[in-house]
Amino acid sequence: MAGNIGTIFQKVSALTAAVCVDLFLFYASGSVVTHSAFGHLLRFWTSAALRWSALTVVSLLTFGGINPLLLRFVTAYSLLPAVFETGTTALYNEAGECGAAADVRCWLMCAGASLAAALFWELTFSSTKEPQENKQEAKVLFMRVLYLYKPDYLLLLGGLLFLSLAVICEMFIPFYTGRVIDILRSNYQPNDFLSALFFMSLYSLGSSVSAGCRGGVLLCAIGSFTCRIKVKLFQALTKQEIAFFETTKTGEITSRLSKDTNLMGRTVCLNVNVLLRTLIKTLGMISLMMNFSWKLTFLVLMETPITGLIQKIYDTHYQSLSRAMQDSMALASETANEVVFGIRVVRSFNTEKHEARRYHSRLLDIRSLRIRRDTIRALYLLVRRLTGLGMQVLMLYYGRLFIQSEQMTTGNLVSFILYQSELGDNIRTLTYIFGDMLNSVGAAGKVFEYIDRKPKVSTEGKLKPEELRGHVSFRDLNFAYPSNPQNTVLQNFCLELKPGHMTALVGPSGEGKSTCVSLLERLYEPLDGNGEILLDSKPLKDYDHHYFHKKIAVVSQEPVLFSGSIRDNIAYGLTGCSLDQVQEAARKANAHDFVTQLEKGYDTQVGEGGGRLSKSERQQIAIARALVRQPQVLILDEITSALDTDSELKVQQALATCPNQTLLVIAHQLKTIEKADQIVVIRGGKIQEKGTHRELMDMRGSYYKLRDELFTQDNSSQ
Repeated sequence: MAGNIGTIFQKVSALTAAVCVDLFLFYASGSVVTHSAFGHLLRFWTSAALRWSALTVVSLLTFGGINPLLLRFVTAYSLLPAVFETGTTALYNEAGECGAAADVRCWLMCAGASLAAALFWELTFSSTKEPQENKQEAKVLFMRVLYLYKPDYLLLLGGLLFLSLAVICEMFIPFYTGRVIDILRSNYQPNDFLSALFFMSLYSLGSSVSAGCRGGVLLCAIGSFTCRIKVKLFQALTKQEIAFFETTKTGEITSRLSKDTNLMGRTVCLNVNVLLRTLIKTLGMISLMMNFSWKLTFLVLMETPITGLIQKIYDTHYQSLSRAMQDSMALASETANEVVFGIRVVRSFNTEKHEARRYHSRLLDIRSLRIRRDTIRALYLLVRRLTGLGMQVLMLYYGRLFIQSEQMTTGNLVSFILYQSELGDNIRTLTYIFGDMLNSVGAAGKVFEYIDRKPKVSTEGKLKPEELRGHVSFRDLNFAYPSNPQNTVLQNFCLELKPGHMTALVGPSGEGKSTCVSLLERLYEPLDGNGEILLDSKPLKDYDHHYFHKKIAVVSQEPVLFSGSIRDNIAYGLTGCSLDQVQEAARKANAHDFVTQLEKGYDTQVGEGGGRLSKSERQQIAIARALVRQPQVLILDEITSALDTDSELKVQQALATCPNQTLLVIAHQLKTIEKADQIVVIRGGKIQEKGTHRELMDMRGSYYKLRDELFTQDNSSQ
């Protein structure tokens, strides 16, 4: 307690000492200026240096250091009287009141103004460590986006050239406007007047043509970039493992692919365009304004700190709400996609109104954020216009004084006003655009996050043996889906699939049969130390990705077809697949007859998802798609459920023509399973029984009981 009281007393004493020292120096500077034979501005700046040194020393002796905010305050506080006197002398050619007779009122005024300046600096330019890191990351992303524009550098250079021409031409229009006014006010000279009008017209035409060419060239560059980044992102997405799509929402993926790629292309390129155009134009306008009146120019530039503070506050809130809106729009898109994709379920459960309310709720969130964002923008525009109006009033007041003192002409003032009205907007744009240019790469960051993501299922294997036997071994496999890691699906799973043999997996739903198929397809990867799957004694990850998926084919219970012709779907993923090969595979799948009866045959369009074909026809096309690859390992997941007896018989006969093929079957038809060389009963992710149909029936165990529970026995030989 005593220590705290001592600290407080020390700080109060330091503050009192600082005030006393500063008041003494302040009054002394006023007295010296009043009675000095030397230039009073030199004395003021010397006094400012002494006051700054004295206050800094007092702070160091008292606190053992100096806080950055306190240092900024001391600096502004010490220099303000000197800056004020210098500006007053420059504008009025006479000393200000505080210079002539220093008093407490002037001292308090300078202290308040200095505190406001220090707070302005703190709010506008100071930042914590985390925002600085975010800013640095934004710069890296921005440079990366610019690098991706490298193939379009000729278009960008053309845009820069037209941009420069448009700005240069536009800058001289107000100059000649003022000159025309001066010509009309003085002795009218027709030649001078016509010359001024000619150059005004020439610069106006040049500005318009160059601006139009600039816009067209940059739009071409943006279109090329957007197409390229969309393809790059799409390629990265298609390489991700299945677990990524299970844990990432569809609406988020489509939003990144459709909206964010457009946003990063347009925003970054157009912001760079605006930044360069505004910067060149601002520098040119300031130089011309300085020629008219450097005093008025400095007066106008005093608006910049105020504009910067307003812009800083606005940017902070506006960008935060914009990001929140972006996320809300992604959620709304996701909700709509879910309903469209699951419309059959929605209709079956009569939840149309519920889904409409859910979508309406998402839209209300977006609307609420938009209202808040637009309200902030409206307030910002109001304050900005009031600030600009106040500056225009001051400029007109001093402009009248300068005209009366013949420091500038009426035409020069008109040109100056035209430049000033645009300069304010340009300075505000410069203050805003750099921050917005970095914030706009937020969309790029989300796109790059997907592009840079490395799939957890590696596709970098190189093994491509000329001959593949197709011997598959599951060894001590433990597996849980990434979306639900607590639930172990397979436990110590061991299984051999031999070439020329048919293995059937049986068991109730949800026991791990389809998981075995997914792992064998390499849709998922066993975790390190949790077993492995070998193909001809080599881990699956060692095989070349394209080679592997040509040698292992799967036909699922619910086959997926893509928009296009029947021929395209059968030859899907194969280059150089002839029509004869397609037809041969279709015959084996018993699909050739129904295809040839269609009006366009193999060129018939299947529609989105194969919607123009029946389920059995889609199943037959999927079987043909697998057989055309002549795979060494073939996986059939409940494929006979949609086939009639004749089609099923022909498919089985076609499979029998491949004696060395490894065949893995999941089926609930006893007549399909009982022909298998090996039947594996799976329960709880473990192999419970294994053997032929006769061996398992004689055991009278789980398989014997499953016969009545799961299998239809219309054609059973039991």
